[in-house]
Amino acid sequence: MKLTQSNLFIAFLFCGALSAFAQETSTSPWPESTNINQPWARWWWMGSAVDKPNLKKSLIDFYKAGIGGVEITPIYGVKGEENNFIDYLSPKWMDMLDYTIHIADSLHMQVDMVLGTGWPYGGSHVTLPYAATKLIVEKYPLKRNETFNKNITVSSTKEKLPAELLYVVAYASDGTYINLTDQLKKNKVNASDKGIEGSHIALPNQAEASKLNWKAHKKDYTIYAVFSGKTGQEVKRAAPAGSGYTLDHYSKEALSAYLLPFNTAFKGREGKIRAIFNDSFEVYGTDFTPNFFEEFKALRGYDLKKELPVLLSETDNEVANRIRSDYRETIGDLLLSKFDKSWTSWAHSKNFKTKLQAHGSPGNLIDLYASADIPECETFGSMPFDIPGFRREKEDIREGDADPVMLKFSSSAAHISGKNLVSSETFTWLREHFKTALSQCKPEVEDLMLNGVNHVFLHGSTYSPQRAAWPGWQFYASVNFNANNSIWQDAPALFSYISNCQSLLQQGKSDNEILLYWPIFDTWDKYQKGTLFFQFKIHSLSEWLYNTSFYDTTKSLMKKGYGVDFISDNFIADASVIDGKIVLPGGSFKSLIVPSCKKMPLATLQKLLELKKAGASIIFEGLPQSVPGFNDYKKQEQELQNILTTNAALLQPTSDIFKALEHIKLYRESLVDTGLKYTRRDIDGEKMYYLVNHTPKTIDTFIALQIGNKEVVIFDPLTRAYGNALVTKNANTTLVKVKIEPGESYFLKTENTASQKKWSYYEPTAGAITLKGNWKIAFDKGGPELPANATVATLESWTKLGPQAEAFSGTATYSLEFDKPNTKAEQWSLNLGDVRESAKVWLNDEFIGTAWSVPYQLNINKLKTGKNTLKIQVTNLSANRIRDKELKGEEWKIFYEINMVDKDYKKFDATKWTPMPSGLLGPVTITPLKQEN
Repeated sequence: MKLTQSNLFIAFLFCGALSAFAQETSTSPWPESTNINQPWARWWWMGSAVDKPNLKKSLIDFYKAGIGGVEITPIYGVKGEENNFIDYLSPKWMDMLDYTIHIADSLHMQVDMVLGTGWPYGGSHVTLPYAATKLIVEKYPLKRNETFNKNITVSSTKEKLPAELLYVVAYASDGTYINLTDQLKKNKVNASDKGIEGSHIALPNQAEASKLNWKAHKKDYTIYAVFSGKTGQEVKRAAPAGSGYTLDHYSKEALSAYLLPFNTAFKGREGKIRAIFNDSFEVYGTDFTPNFFEEFKALRGYDLKKELPVLLSETDNEVANRIRSDYRETIGDLLLSKFDKSWTSWAHSKNFKTKLQAHGSPGNLIDLYASADIPECETFGSMPFDIPGFRREKEDIREGDADPVMLKFSSSAAHISGKNLVSSETFTWLREHFKTALSQCKPEVEDLMLNGVNHVFLHGSTYSPQRAAWPGWQFYASVNFNANNSIWQDAPALFSYISNCQSLLQQGKSDNEILLYWPIFDTWDKYQKGTLFFQFKIHSLSEWLYNTSFYDTTKSLMKKGYGVDFISDNFIADASVIDGKIVLPGGSFKSLIVPSCKKMPLATLQKLLELKKAGASIIFEGLPQSVPGFNDYKKQEQELQNILTTNAALLQPTSDIFKALEHIKLYRESLVDTGLKYTRRDIDGEKMYYLVNHTPKTIDTFIALQIGNKEVVIFDPLTRAYGNALVTKNANTTLVKVKIEPGESYFLKTENTASQKKWSYYEPTAGAITLKGNWKIAFDKGGPELPANATVATLESWTKLGPQAEAFSGTATYSLEFDKPNTKAEQWSLNLGDVRESAKVWLNDEFIGTAWSVPYQLNINKLKTGKNTLKIQVTNLSANRIRDKELKGEEWKIFYEINMVDKDYKKFDATKWTPMPSGLLGPVTITPLKQEN
């Protein structure tokens, strides 16, 4: 390879990082770091107005900060940049993609991309026949002996797109029906068409092709005309050459047509990108596909056209709900088989992986997530935490949707299907624009990892060229992790923490021992206001998840200390039993719990009985009352009841699942009684625990691990410290001494023989000593301009220093000389108090570390006798600078389409903000420590 100056520079960066890492890992038990361990970033290309110098700079910035890969999503553009827009998939666009892959590869990074622009899938090459489809039905009442003689068309003026007439059926008042499809004028022309029982009807080019002339004899009738209509939805936030209709997600033919230009584009590029991504299901109102009735009959076993009046009735009754349940199940089946599985198969043919957000889909989320190589969940908004000092100002947040039970759908799918990686769209709308602190990211990402995520994607980063004035190009719903945001100064510390955690969480396998059946038919069987299209959305958990026995059982199991994964009917069908354990593609489980449910497919109950007879632990909280669906349901219902009666002793419900679990020697992790959260993995028979303290108290005690006679290594993912813990061994448990302050986390890994130096436990020997004196403040970098240096005796927000400091966003260094206290100490703990928002610390010109999360404290070694010099380099948020910019009337919101909104999707207006406290607010204290034996 020819070594250019740029290649040498990249090689120097990489080799320097490897050298530093090699020095640490020569004796370290930490896994070798890889780009898969590191966080990745969704990377928005606005207008695809990218160029090679800025692509290279951006990727180097990512690499140096500790980001392992990018996921390219082209979106709408920037006003004034029209001449730089690049059409999606054009030769120039593909050249930019090739260059991105080349530079990423030279940095040992990887590249994912969306198979389209914006979201959801769709675009300029989606023709109307393959666009997202909806069911339209026109009804015409007809009295006895009355003649119907008119051209049948869609009457609603709201329907702007042409709809295709598929079927015409007359329903009599006594329940009988007549197929009139072949009596349409167009079908009389095309006499060989099979009409209601066969293929779709082609519309000949003739006047009044859909005219029907028919007389109602002897009975009153209602004529139903069934149309295949179009939703008209277009791609949201599309990039140049990416606008167009949203794709029909229930048609394999539509998907195949959609993939044609990608077959051409990726020819010769197979395996060059790591994975293709599909965002959450936001295809609205699409409850149909042109051959839906044929697919329905094949899947559900009866002709839906005969039941249209019941299906479309606006009454909440058993038969109608059963038919609607069948309809909803069929939509889910088509999405899974015709789109998601076909999409993954296509990707594999190109040597790509797939990454899928299934939430929002109208199907079984477990099966849909599992159809991809990397299931992906998302968080949206801000969650509450009880950590002292954790800030969550109401005016800057929108309430979050990161319910742990919801998060577990994606990780469960991965665990039961044998997928090692579970990704997450992370930090979407975590705070208002420019107001997200690194400290606020930490507990949010911890909750994701505690619920199975081990492949974090930042949401996100916007490509912004150097020519763009500050704050650069901005996406409307992200934290924007790039060099234009002041938090980038210390973001590598956050990324390092995530990388350290994921290096351990990607090892071995999840060690959840319990499966919990998700009774989806109880949701599908509900009236749901008569809608045929029901989405399992993260923003509407009250519609389908909350107040269900499934949700309540999940929460109680987790609270009690059990690890649980969810299972669907399809995965139950594929389960087997070996040595009393339930075996799935992803591993084995000790028990399967069936929560109280009303409806269960007969085949599922039969398989559960089969598993139980083969020696598996199947625990019923309640027994199903009936089967779902309409076809032969009374016969199936009777068979179900016969099974329940015949096997009553074997299927006896339990009134206490915890006693039932103890009976089979499946024990909880009692460490949760301290308030700790945990997740557990199995690594070749050893256990790895991730422990997080989100409580307001320090947890300083021995905790029991459900594995006997083990040594335990403690890993601190914040500092990469490690050592063998103090343990007490029993036959069935190992007691481990931990001391975890609010906001802190540790990993514990079991082993047979102690392999590392002893873990250091410290206790204070005296109270905290406040450091006093004259603090010198020097403003280092930032804008809009550097304020004058200052000296203060009392720590408070630098915004009080004057107008320049009030407007400033960036970094300032605080310096203080202090005398060593007359106190004996083996070590000292430095606590910075209230930091706005992150800080690098030096003591006597020696770098100590970065304090970026609660608690803002670092351990320091010996103090010098006499004078000691403390330097604290503090970086604030970009909020005050953007406020100042808007107060001056300087326009920066120059984007097409949504063009910046606030967290509530209203007009963004920073002039209403008050200045955010900034800098070192203190008090800064040091506490003498001694090591415990």
